[in-house]
Amino acid sequence: MSIKALKFGGSSLADAEHFKKVAAIIKADESRRYVVASAPGKRYADDIKVTDMLYACFKAVRKKQDIEPHFAKIEQRYNQIISELGIDFSLDEEFAKIKYAINHYVGEDYIASRGEYLNSMILAKYLGFDFIDAEDGIFFKENGTFDSERTNDELSAILLQHERAVIPGFYGTMPNGTIKTFSRGGSDITGSIVARAVDAELYENWTDVSGMLMADPRIVKNPKVIRVITYNELRELSYMGATVLHDEAIFPVREARIPINIRNTNAPEDEGTMIVPFADKPNENVITGVAGKVGFSIINIDKSMMNSEVGFGKKVLKVIENHEICFEHLPSGIDTMSVVVSTSDIDAIREDMVNEMFRKTKADYINIEDGLALIAVVGRSMVSQIGTAGRVFSALGNAGVNIKMIDQGSSELSIIVGVNEAEYATTINAIYKEFVKTNE
Repeated sequence: MSIKALKFGGSSLADAEHFKKVAAIIKADESRRYVVASAPGKRYADDIKVTDMLYACFKAVRKKQDIEPHFAKIEQRYNQIISELGIDFSLDEEFAKIKYAINHYVGEDYIASRGEYLNSMILAKYLGFDFIDAEDGIFFKENGTFDSERTNDELSAILLQHERAVIPGFYGTMPNGTIKTFSRGGSDITGSIVARAVDAELYENWTDVSGMLMADPRIVKNPKVIRVITYNELRELSYMGATVLHDEAIFPVREARIPINIRNTNAPEDEGTMIVPFADKPNENVITGVAGKVGFSIINIDKSMMNSEVGFGKKVLKVIENHEICFEHLPSGIDTMSVVVSTSDIDAIREDMVNEMFRKTKADYINIEDGLALIAVVGRSMVSQIGTAGRVFSALGNAGVNIKMIDQGSSELSIIVGVNEAEYATTINAIYKEFVKTNE
């Protein structure tokens, strides 16, 4: 029998009605055998996620406050799901253990992970699947990094003993037995880990949208869905702000060459987006998508005859390293060099950093420009299309946008432009409309 691994996000498991939708999706395909569950998300705009309710308990106990008012709401949320599903199941024993742990100052990661833990127990009971605790098969190293190979070996052995199972997302265990959570997009990562461990033919990531969009719908009106995207394209777009799937989530399945299908729990008939290792067919729109971020600064360094000074760039980057700053891009000229960094990273140390850079490089002039936005135009088809960069620049020129920085990698998978933050939305709209036919 073929195997598919599935992950359902918090919006897909927010209440009993969503549980029923999820169960129908799983039972519609016999190959959907291993399910990763998130904690209950928001049921409506002003609702509170269960994970945030658990964090409120953590904060309360640290302030020597009674957690009962907070925890009672968590119990009510889960008990309502159980009641409306009509299953004979109780979490009272688990609630007691968790309350005891919180009141005895257990770690924050343990508390945060209990949302996924409890929700997965309910889903397993409702489906008639086995429940596998993530702490038994997902491991971190002493330094807190994910232990990929140990996890794959031990989780594979565990899951082979269970024909169908539900596994909580978001967490694993440290060598000393304590719970450790993944960072942003943790349940997506768990889903990817499980897919690799069972050698799945497909990893289905179910959420509340019908796939990845070519642009942010808050900026571009009704952007098209991306039907097929490669791992590399996803990483570029995700890093630059596309939020459907965190880029770290692709690494376990990327190693195993397992495709990912982004699907909509509320519209299971939609095909969604396929994320694949390679795509033979070119993109009909030339570009796959456009995404961006604001909040960057450019450190500009000028020095006569810079190009003939061996090691100049190394001196600049050493100063950046000394202040523990990561840089984004390094546009340069004959006598100029620029370093693009996150503004928030340099706010507290910019004067010290500039002074040190003057001392180390003997530069003629150094200044910092804030208010930069970076926009990535991404597409596997761009390498074979003559004039793509020209179309980008023409579109921005016609829209009256002043380009402050240009960077294109050797793979020609993406073109990065830097513009003033005030022109961020204009830039994204102009690029999208240049490459995608719209009805406007």
